[in-house]
Amino acid sequence: MVEKYEGVTVCTKANLYFDGKVQSRSIFFPDGTRKTIGVIMPGEYEFGTGDREIMDVIAGKAEVLLPGKEEWEAFEPGVSFSVPSQSKFKIRCSEITEYVCSYFKE
Repeated sequence: MVEKYEGVTVCTKANLYFDGKVQSRSIFFPDGTRKTIGVIMPGEYEFGTGDREIMDVIAGKAEVLLPGKEEWEAFEPGVSFSVPSQSKFKIRCSEITEYVCSYFKE
C-alpha cells in the first residue's frame, strides 16, 4: 500500500458526493494518469463508473456490492477491488473509510 506519492499535481477543490458524506481530491501524475484520494462517511452509496476503477481501502472497512453480484463483499485496509467501466456498484461503510481510486481507460 502506497503511503505517499511524489511529483504529482493535486487539485485542492474537493469532489463532493451525497451532501459531502463522500469526499475526494484528484491527483494527476506526470504520465497523465489520475487517482482520487477520498473519505467515505458511514452510510450506503451507489456510484457509476466511466472508466474501469480499482479502489484500494486505506483505512476503515467497506462492504461492496459489485456489478452482477448478489452478495456484498467485505474489504479492509490493504485490500482492493475492481469495478468495470460503464457500470454501477454500491458501497456501505459502518465507520469512516479512506480509499485511493485508480482509473483506467479501456
